[in-house]
Amino acid sequence: MNNNIRLVTLLVTLLAASLACSVFSDGLQEEQPAGLAPDVLFRDDFSDPSSGWDQVEASEGITNYVGGYYRMYVNSKETDIWANPGLHFTDAVIEVEATKVGGSDDNDFGVICRYQDINNFYFFIISSDGYYAVGKIENGEQTLIGTDQMYPDDAIKQGNTTNRIKADCVGSHLVLHANGTKLTDVQDSAFSSGDVGLIAGTFAEAGTDIYFDNFVVKKP
Repeated sequence: MNNNIRLVTLLVTLLAASLACSVFSDGLQEEQPAGLAPDVLFRDDFSDPSSGWDQVEASEGITNYVGGYYRMYVNSKETDIWANPGLHFTDAVIEVEATKVGGSDDNDFGVICRYQDINNFYFFIISSDGYYAVGKIENGEQTLIGTDQMYPDDAIKQGNTTNRIKADCVGSHLVLHANGTKLTDVQDSAFSSGDVGLIAGTFAEAGTDIYFDNFVVKKP
């Protein structure tokens, strides 16, 4: 984008519904699994294709394990797809490495938290042309939180490269970081707990292709 400010349009399609079909657990997954550090609630390096994430291949897009990564390929314009491991947390800090391997820099990708169902969750996104936003889908309606636009930040690495994304979902505070820099800190109390996940999408051009690695959920 040539403008310093950019509008975000997240269009939810039937593909998004099919890609967000993980079973939602009624019990809290707050206990630390064996072998993890004391502050780590969940970790996945995507080396095991049976670790619980959605695996869907359709003409509109793909979410699947590929060579030790989790791939999200969006082959439709103005479309976002997401996937979940089928867990449930309250306060959590989510981190992931996201590498753009194909498609336009005019894209969006990141993490989600407090996922209730396809119509209710928070999202934390950046783009390969250097923009960011925090928002929610509530009762099927998408809005950004604290702004109505995506804004640029030099901390976001542009082009075909890797960004480290971190999202804090703690009480009503929603904080987005990229590569160790805090991008925004907003507040919203619509959702207090839910699943975590990954999201990727397109704007005017199809073909967003993101590889995710080293997904971690930690205690705040």
